[in-house]
Amino acid sequence: MFRDTHRGFGGYCLSGGGQSIYHSGDTAYFDGFTQIGARLKPDVALLPIGAYFPDTYRTVHTSPEEAVRGFVECGAKWMVPMHFGTFRLGREPMEEPVQRLVAEAERLGIRNRVKVLDEGATLRLSSKDGIV
Repeated sequence: MFRDTHRGFGGYCLSGGGQSIYHSGDTAYFDGFTQIGARLKPDVALLPIGAYFPDTYRTVHTSPEEAVRGFVECGAKWMVPMHFGTFRLGREPMEEPVQRLVAEAERLGIRNRVKVLDEGATLRLSSKDGIV
């Protein structure tokens, strides 16, 4: 809902088997990512990177660069981007979100911590080694 600006919470966290996953849901960038990291200590952060253009959409969605910023601030070990490439929700080109995400992760030297999955792909977590 484009008029939904309630920001009283920022997603949820799933834990089990020695791992925790933070799922932000639809979110704009906000200053709570650091607090989420401090309280939930996620291993993996699922963050949206699509439907950010036009800029008015960013009241409910992050840009790829904002998603990387949220990932860094929440302190997760790994980022898995979501909300891109399946349905045309924004006006940005379909391939642009991943391109911008990768460019920002490379600029910050954290590209190896960002796992872009193909639609339907599985990511396996190992409690002692992280992502397999």
